[in-house]
Amino acid sequence: MKTKINIIDLFAGPGGLGEGFSSYISDGDTPFRIRMSVEKEHSAHKTLTLRAFYRLLKAEGRAKPYFDYVEGRINKAEMLEQFPELWAEAVAETMEVPTELGKDNERIHKQLKQLKKVHKNEPWVVIGGPPCQAYSLVGRARNKGISDYVAEEDTRHFLYKEYLQVLSIIEPDVFVMENVKGILSAKLDGENIFPKILTDLENPKYTIQHKKNGRKYTIYSFVQNQEENDLLDATSEKTRDYVIRTENYGIPQTRHRVILLGVAQDRNKTPSILEQQPQVPIEAILQGLPTLRSKLSKEEDTPRNWKKIVEQNYKLVRKELRNNKSYEDVLNAMSEAIANLQYSAPTKSSEYQSQVISSQTPINLRHWLTRERPKKVLNHEARGHMNSDLGRYLYSACWALPSVHGKTEKPFPKSEDYPEVLAPAHANWKSGKFADRFRVQRHGRPATTVTSHISKDGHYFIHPDPTQCRSLTVREAARIQTFPDNYFFEGNRTEQYVQVGNAVPPFLALQLAEIVNDLIRQ
Repeated sequence: MKTKINIIDLFAGPGGLGEGFSSYISDGDTPFRIRMSVEKEHSAHKTLTLRAFYRLLKAEGRAKPYFDYVEGRINKAEMLEQFPELWAEAVAETMEVPTELGKDNERIHKQLKQLKKVHKNEPWVVIGGPPCQAYSLVGRARNKGISDYVAEEDTRHFLYKEYLQVLSIIEPDVFVMENVKGILSAKLDGENIFPKILTDLENPKYTIQHKKNGRKYTIYSFVQNQEENDLLDATSEKTRDYVIRTENYGIPQTRHRVILLGVAQDRNKTPSILEQQPQVPIEAILQGLPTLRSKLSKEEDTPRNWKKIVEQNYKLVRKELRNNKSYEDVLNAMSEAIANLQYSAPTKSSEYQSQVISSQTPINLRHWLTRERPKKVLNHEARGHMNSDLGRYLYSACWALPSVHGKTEKPFPKSEDYPEVLAPAHANWKSGKFADRFRVQRHGRPATTVTSHISKDGHYFIHPDPTQCRSLTVREAARIQTFPDNYFFEGNRTEQYVQVGNAVPPFLALQLAEIVNDLIRQ
């Protein structure tokens, strides 16, 4: 049997990168084995540990207890008592408790050194993305609004140094570092951070310990063949070569992320690049999941009340706009949606539709999402919305239909396109600062980027079907992020949304794993 390629997964979240690597199959074998995952957030850590347990059960052909648990037939204690040794192994893999780089370095570094001894002379890969709020363009916009915000004091900027520490200890054959696009333009003391990050990653041991005998790395792009002299030309347009536009690689969303591939120079190998794939529209990925209606957050949630409130919103809009010719199409669409309202639909459902996923979804992604799927749909529950938001969701979903504005340059309404009756009481509603506060996912194209903001409200993630009048569920967001349908998210619903939004799409990670495997096995 071939030696496994050992993985250290840092800032692991619910395990998106790790899922792709550990699921990759080459010649009938799964070459990657996660030896250690580090995650500080409590609910994400629970999800991560449960998934590690599932992988161990599956490897022994004994996954039934996992499905019994996630589908609600047994509780967690009943699941664990069936295979205590495997659970202990899963817990060890995820450091037993939530663990934070920086704060818990003594424990983390000790374990890394131990693992390196146990798996001596075996190949190693480090994966993960230091948390990105400080680099993210949205995060920076928010930070500017904090009167005493000083970039130099934001510890999140320096979490990549923790990543470097791990590289200097493990000295892997390959590493994969993910981050937001904002890292390319982030500044510290008036200077761009990115060129410095690239230089540090070239020689982690020297950066951290000032030792010259460390392993050195060449940094590659996953999407662009680079000439040797371009690799570190971080001042030029070349920095954009590190950005992966995931919609071009079979991911059903326009998620643009910087992913760096570090290859040890002593391996003397040049990586291949990702192969482009057809774009996947959102409706293909959502099809097969049960129709739901949203819940009412401000009054008794009954189908009758829900129907009445949606209809009241429609009447108010119609009254204001009926004499305005330019709104004729959207009013007709709203009238049709009202006639077909899904008021008798449940707010939570676990029954798949007869076709589990659309045949429009490419076969490799279809198989990835629905293989070994549970009998019940997991994490699929609508959230509660304010009465007025139901009107905005109905209006904007109708506006975005292909037959109305969905194929135009303005696919979802901006604040100035809303009737006065739907204008929220936000001081900056008309200022243009957050003009696209309500964003519908559009038919015929990939979704917009799923982010952790989805946990706060669903306004950026409105379901394209106006008859359901709601934002996306955790499961729908997870499908857009390409988590398999059998991936269960622990924690409360807000925590589940955060986990999904912060993750690397596992189906992208699967493709990265193929490139990394080829580099190591060549």
